Amino acid sequence: MKNNIRYLICFFAILLINACTSSPSQEPEDKVSGIKTNPDYPSYWDYQGKPTLLLGGSVEDNLFQIANLEEHLELLSTAGSNYVRNTMSSRDSGDVWPFKRLENNLYDLRQWDNEYWRRFEQFLQESAKRDIIVQIEVWATFDFYRDFWELNPFNPKNNVNYNSRRSKLPESVDSHPIFTENNFFRSVPSQMSLAPVLGFQQQFVDKMLSYSLQYGHILYCMDNETSVTSDWGKYWAKYIQKQAKLAGKEVYTTEMWDPHDLSHPFHAETFDNPDIFTFVDISQNNHQSADAHWNNGIEQIKRLEKMDAVRPVNNVKVYGNDGGQHKTTRDAIENFIQNVMMGCASTRFHRPTSGQGLNETAQAVIKSMRELTDRMDFFRGQPQNELLESRNQGEAYCRAIPNAEYAVYFPEGGEIELDLSGFEGNPTLSWLHVLRSEWSEGELSGKGKINLKSPDGDHWIALIQ
Repeated sequence: MKNNIRYLICFFAILLINACTSSPSQEPEDKVSGIKTNPDYPSYWDYQGKPTLLLGGSVEDNLFQIANLEEHLELLSTAGSNYVRNTMSSRDSGDVWPFKRLENNLYDLRQWDNEYWRRFEQFLQESAKRDIIVQIEVWATFDFYRDFWELNPFNPKNNVNYNSRRSKLPESVDSHPIFTENNFFRSVPSQMSLAPVLGFQQQFVDKMLSYSLQYGHILYCMDNETSVTSDWGKYWAKYIQKQAKLAGKEVYTTEMWDPHDLSHPFHAETFDNPDIFTFVDISQNNHQSADAHWNNGIEQIKRLEKMDAVRPVNNVKVYGNDGGQHKTTRDAIENFIQNVMMGCASTRFHRPTSGQGLNETAQAVIKSMRELTDRMDFFRGQPQNELLESRNQGEAYCRAIPNAEYAVYFPEGGEIELDLSGFEGNPTLSWLHVLRSEWSEGELSGKGKINLKSPDGDHWIALIQ
């Protein structure tokens, strides 16, 4: 009798455990609610089951290392931002490196710095709470060159694990990353096959993934502005995909190249390998301005369509700051808005002083673009500059669903003719002052081709519905 009772207790306990731990008819939660390409609009992201436009800006690139993390993420969220960049970088003042430093001031690549990973884990937790998508850059290119390489634990003179002869890594690299003179980026089997180095590189990536694969709001970019062989980026993209698959996860990977011209052969490595690079980052196009920026971006989006390889096209860096070395504040605002209008899946202001970061200007632009796209049937629209007549170069940019909805952006004022032929009913006009995030009502006269004039020389967007 006692044996029968024990048997029944064990039997029902097993049934209870199975009921709590398995659900064969449903996908895991992160498969349902995590970041993925949208099935209806594959050039855009899907998050929590709906198409999602990613807009962002932040004070720093390696956000997990900043002191006031939660405060900054709250500001991001309040501004309408849902997208940040996170380099796994340690080169700024106050940062920590991922490996343990010994009493002799050398690093042991077999041991971790707990504070580095505590910061990383906290960042993933806090960004997930606020539904802020994180685009990780695994290898922070500039950490491995010039003065920063002098401090890097992977430098053979800084660790107890290998020397320069065994690793074939230089102890000094005085050149810019475009010259690719650090063999650190040739460790993979198809290149120099530097076994001692590659083992520790994999260990670092595995450690990163042990945290990031627990979350569904992460995208993976292999490098920052790289000029090395594509073998390197392909190796790590496939490695991360494999590790994710072993963990029952699905992840999205890309590479960021250095050339500013998107027609450069380097960029083709990303465009032409959709199984390896499952989304595209064209941040370097943001070194272009006005029509060149618009036309180059659209050309590559159309190229993906022709190749039957449509997938999200991201911009994790929009350059431009009057106090910086890359372009102007006006360029930054215009390129950010153009990225949205042309059909990119994401756009984010670069950190200062190379970009706007999350200053008041950035907050206003993000808020305005969020309000605009929420008012529109945004994901069905297409760039439609052909509907604009009497347009001067760089004067205006159009996104539309012909006969239904039109958004026209004026970067510096202007006056064009807009073809509304076929529009049924009485269209309404609303004006959005981008830098004030203020709406006002306008008037339309006539049908067919109408005259549309910007209120003044500021950044304005006309919305006709």
